[in-house]
Parts: sequence; structure tokens; C-alpha cells
Amino acid sequence: MHSDIVTSSAEPKITPTLTATQYYEQAQQFIQLLEMEDLDRKLTAQPQIATEFEKAIATAIEAAYSQASSDDAAHLFLQRVLYRINRLKLFWYDDLRRYTNERSPYLSKIRDRIEAVWQQWELSQFDLVAFQGIDIRQALLDRVAVDLEPPLSDDARYFRDRVGEAGYRRLLAIASLDGLVEASQLSRTLGGVANEVHSVLTRLLVEEYGGGRLGRKHSSHFTTMLEAVEMQTQPEAYFDLVPWEVLASINHSFLLTERKRYFLRYIGGLLYGELSVPAGFRNYRAAGERLGLSANAMSYWDLHIKVDELHGRWMLDDVALPLISQYPHDAWEMVLGYDQQKFLSDRAGAAVARSVREAEQMG
Repeated sequence: MHSDIVTSSAEPKITPTLTATQYYEQAQQFIQLLEMEDLDRKLTAQPQIATEFEKAIATAIEAAYSQASSDDAAHLFLQRVLYRINRLKLFWYDDLRRYTNERSPYLSKIRDRIEAVWQQWELSQFDLVAFQGIDIRQALLDRVAVDLEPPLSDDARYFRDRVGEAGYRRLLAIASLDGLVEASQLSRTLGGVANEVHSVLTRLLVEEYGGGRLGRKHSSHFTTMLEAVEMQTQPEAYFDLVPWEVLASINHSFLLTERKRYFLRYIGGLLYGELSVPAGFRNYRAAGERLGLSANAMSYWDLHIKVDELHGRWMLDDVALPLISQYPHDAWEMVLGYDQQKFLSDRAGAAVARSVREAEQMG
């Protein structure tokens, strides 16, 4: 009897997976590699010391970026690895031996391996061709008009009207990762020749850094806010609570500021970040006020509500729009950078809201 059904003896491909605990163990192993004296020389002599870690990287890349259903544990592992490498670009006033591998070729290889696949995955969310040939000035103006006063989302209403003390503390814990070193990535863009755009970016950084006065530095206001609710103030104290979506936004900023070719994308993203902050922070401030917190416990929100709308105007009028004429063929990248930062921020914000709700349920 003849059958038209063709069967295959090939086994279906089974993608290897790791548990969240296994990823965490490999992330801890990576921290040991980061601080290993003469890392590259030791890896040349004993490559097996990184074998399990590199297997975990390969597994996570496949699980995070090559499957229809994304693996959150894999995303978290990869973004933590990237963050651990990227943070070496900043100075933390800690043990100098922790920087022994800051220029390690091995670390650069790991970073590039993850970034190549991750960035391709992130950019796949956008139709890049559609950005080219648009009226860039009008596209930026239209976006700014919408994002200055966006409609309240369900998450925004939750923060404003319902979040309790446990949730508010979780919000501060997650936000502290970036809040305590605010504007550090911006500083990486300021080396080079001087012009009007450079001067505006410098003025923005000087304001973020409190004009050289520690007590006025924006990160100092975040420290004050943490102290007011008796939370830890050392940087990265709550690192384990930070969702991968938040780490991805931070790592994205590191990437754009370290690659001068991506300068216009960074400018577009910074424009969105500066002008959109006041609307979001008003809900956080309203939550603190409803909870009866002191002015100090809301000082960081108050400061940004006051100054970031002005900073957004600087970024639009004195940075983004002038760059259109300077880079007429590439200026569309500012619109891409704007839209991508909005996407990353919305995704991170949703992850923070989920974590805050979990904290509320735990009490």
C-alpha cells in the first residue's frame, strides 16, 4: 500500500534551557571572573574556568532572542552580564582592584557577543525604512506635543491613587540603580570639539551634577529620598530587585553613549527622557503625598518635575532641531532614537509596575 505521507526520522530541535537559579549561579561566577587578576592570561592557560559561563551565555541568547516565547530568566542573566561590564566605564570610588579587567579583550568579546544579537532583536521592533524620508522636524514636534502630557495609563493611575508603602519602597529600590548615578552616561558624550550643541549638553550635565555642589546634585536628592524612608543609600544596594527591562534601558544608554556613530540616536532618546519625566514623576509624587511622606521623601520627584520640562525644551530647540541641518542624511536616527527610548521606557515602566504590585501583595 502506497502512502503519500512523508515522515522524517530527524528529531525535533530541543532548545536547551536553564533555570533562574542556574542563571543566577553563572552570574555570580561571572562576577568572580570580572575581579580575577590577569583574567585574559589565565583564560588562555585555563579556558575551562569560563566554560560553564560561556555555555550559559549561548543558552540564554538562544532562549531570549531566538524563540517565539521569550525567557525572562535568560533576559535577566544577559542584561546583568552586560551591566556588570558596562559599569566598569564609570568610577565608583571603591576598591581599585575591581577595575583590573576594565580593558579586558575577553570582556569586550562577551559584551559584543550579547549586544550584537540583543540589538538586532530590539531593532526588529521597528520598520527602519519608514523613518527615512520623513519630515524630521515635524516628526519630532509631533512626538513632543503628545509626550509632554500623555493620557494617564492604568499603571500611572495605580501609582497615583492606590500604591501603598511597600510598593512605594519597591519603586525607590528599583529606581535607585540609575537615580544614584544619574546622568553618568551623558558625561561620556562631552569629550571633543565645542559648539552650540555641545554647550547645551554641557549645561544640562552641569545642572544634573548640581553645579559642582554635592548637596544640589540630582543623585544627592535621591539619596535624601532614600534616607527619609530609612532605605539603604549605597549604589546598587537593590540590584537583585531590578527587572531585566530596566537593565536593558540602562545598557542601551551605555551602548549609545560609547559608540559615537550612534550619537543621533542617543540625542533622540535623551530628548524623550528629559521631556517625558515630569508627567511620570507627578504620579510618584502624588503617591508619596497620599502616603503622608515628608517633603524629603519626595524631593527627587519635585526637582525633576520642576526642571526636566525646561531640559526637554533645551533638547528640542537647542540640540535636536539644529542637528537636523548639520546631519540632513542621518537626522532620521534621532526619531528612531526617540521612538526606541519611548518603547524601552514603556517596557521598563510596565515591569516596574508589576514588581511594585508583587511587593504590595507580599506586604
